[in-house]
Amino acid sequence: MRIALLSYRSKPHCGGQGVYVRHLSRELAAQGHTVEVFSGQPYPELDPGVALTKVPSLDLYRDDDPFRTPRPGEYRDAIDVLEVATMWTAGFPEPRTFSLRAARLLRERLADFDVVHDNQSLGSGLSPIAPNHPQGVTIHHPITRDRELDLASAPNLRRRLTLRRWYGFLGMQKRVARRIPVLLTVSENSAQDIRTAFGIEQDRLHTIPLGVDTELFAPSTTPRVPGRIVCVASADAPLKGVPTLLEAVAKLRTEREVELVLVSKLAPGGITERLIDELAIGDVVRTVSGIDDTELAGLLASAEIASVPSLYEGFSLPAVEAMACGTPLVASRAGAIPEVVGDAGVLVPAGDAEQLAAALGELFDDPGRRARLGESARRRVLDNFSWAAVAVQTACIYEKAIAAHAGRTN
Repeated sequence: MRIALLSYRSKPHCGGQGVYVRHLSRELAAQGHTVEVFSGQPYPELDPGVALTKVPSLDLYRDDDPFRTPRPGEYRDAIDVLEVATMWTAGFPEPRTFSLRAARLLRERLADFDVVHDNQSLGSGLSPIAPNHPQGVTIHHPITRDRELDLASAPNLRRRLTLRRWYGFLGMQKRVARRIPVLLTVSENSAQDIRTAFGIEQDRLHTIPLGVDTELFAPSTTPRVPGRIVCVASADAPLKGVPTLLEAVAKLRTEREVELVLVSKLAPGGITERLIDELAIGDVVRTVSGIDDTELAGLLASAEIASVPSLYEGFSLPAVEAMACGTPLVASRAGAIPEVVGDAGVLVPAGDAEQLAAALGELFDDPGRRARLGESARRRVLDNFSWAAVAVQTACIYEKAIAAHAGRTN
């Protein structure tokens, strides 16, 4: 098959969309399909045999200059004006503006592809494609959950109003999702949430778990660092539950030597930085960002324990990557995490710092249990989470999308 794989942003490292695009495209190509990725900034890192077509935005949310105002000479067309105007009025424009740009590129090239696969944008600009060409969409989880948690943690009415405007694109995504005949998601938990949030019929939504590179993410022969906890949080947002882990670490450090390595790009002056200062744990918390998969795998394999304290996850790649490294996991009983982890990790109530601290402490005190959990976690990943299997199942869904389109047009 000839596949156009679309992603409005594809952060290469420690970002779910970039990880998904890279590994799925690689395995599809390895299985003989032709794959061309269309992406806005940040652009993905792709493997040999996969083509990249850049779909440039104004890159308003770049790490080194977020919410920037472009220079007059940067504006190219009305879509650029729409992008900036939406940002200036506190909205998030990228899903819509990416879809408009991608549709413009695809309009003359649809005959080059058997199927168009949209990863998460659900932008209205792509709506005209669905009636005229086979199309599928991956929804990793409904962003309604992010909105609920952000609103719940907002400190005042002004912030809540701003957040409602920021998440204004959700109405568009709901409308677009209802028009797409074939949808994919990554867990049964996400599937149920998507059906509820977007009003999707059960037979249109297909579940394909994500995978992990088990050769790269693997146990190390180097001894683990005593007392080290690693947490991977792709966003400095309430959804990821990092404040709960910081409070747990603050309690633990009064009892034992402990170190937390937080893999995340922290917002300057944001809640995580402030809480680290308030809890006076800056000497035992280290943050890293921008590391590649090899460095991330080495870091996860160096820890005595990995933690995923999220308040919600549609799947949780960080959990699977830690498990692949044979690193015992303490995670929240939230979203799809129990479905992913099974009995190969320790689950605690989401948002409960006391129970998280207790679980971490008990595991630190029991090296035999850590070893057993690590071995069990590695086996679970090898048995259940493979990118090659993801690609095979996804190709089957493409065939369903092609057949569904043929059935509508005949």
